[in-house]
Amino acid sequence: MAATAPVAPAESELDRSGAEDEPRSAEPEEDAGNGQTGPTAGAQQQQHRLAKLPLSRIKALMKADPDVSLASQESVFIIAKATELFVEMIAKDALVYAQQGKRKTLQRKDLDNAIEAIDEFAFLEGTLD
Repeated sequence: MAATAPVAPAESELDRSGAEDEPRSAEPEEDAGNGQTGPTAGAQQQQHRLAKLPLSRIKALMKADPDVSLASQESVFIIAKATELFVEMIAKDALVYAQQGKRKTLQRKDLDNAIEAIDEFAFLEGTLD
């Protein structure tokens, strides 16, 4: 009987978890001394990193509506994320019109053209006037 040495699994076998290849320290860690503890503190920190808009301002805008008395952190995050995606989408569509005019800077007329040309933005017609 010959003894066999243990063989390390191949790299492709190790990376089947579907995890991203990016290093985990790509974004700076927030200071743990922010006064929050418990399981929701980690979730809130993760949401803050995922949202580019300031969640406190989004919450203040939501509470400015007289029909809204309370706004959960999850709802504030969802509104912030939806807003980011909306701004990104309309900006990309307006960029097409800026590039047609051989410009790199978006102008109001580019947004107007995107709003008029794309049916999804029909609810915005007349709002920039």
